[in-house]
Amino acid sequence: MPNPRRVWFPNAWYHITARGNRKTDIFYDEHDRFKYLQLLREAKHTYPFHLHAYCLMSNHVHLLIETIDTPPGSFMKEIHSQYARAFNKKYGYVGHLFQGPYKAHLQGDVNAILQVSRYIHLNPCRALLTLEPEAYKWSSYPHYLSPTPFYSDLITTKTVLSYFKDVKQYESFVQLANKSTSGHPNNG
Repeated sequence: MPNPRRVWFPNAWYHITARGNRKTDIFYDEHDRFKYLQLLREAKHTYPFHLHAYCLMSNHVHLLIETIDTPPGSFMKEIHSQYARAFNKKYGYVGHLFQGPYKAHLQGDVNAILQVSRYIHLNPCRALLTLEPEAYKWSSYPHYLSPTPFYSDLITTKTVLSYFKDVKQYESFVQLANKSTSGHPNNG
């Protein structure tokens, strides 16, 4: 059955997810994660978009993307094709890496965008990989808290932070949900 046509328009916001085939890992080490981030960065230069949040888990990814002039299918297909080829070559695998096409959930308003941002940043806590989201290296959350973030040309924090008085208020917004879900196993 063909995939349903995705709704797209300039400046649309999407929560994009992609999972490993049969829920298997798509990242084995930090080099794999660096490769995925490198492909995201390259795609941003070819097909400009804003990446507002990300989290790279072992078997799936979460991205909060705002399009500019290009639908997400143009760059997501390229990112995932290139990553799958590199991953398969590196590990001597063949076949599909991802469990079907990526999922893209259109975000309808500011509240939805802020909730998805928090959800993405708390994913490692829900998966019990860390108690504090800022401790997880493969998430954009540390970028929101740091004046000189790693991969600063990749992530855009200004828009999400503009809905808060300051960085501390955003941190409280995220941490409040973290405290209410601590200790509940969930693989995100």
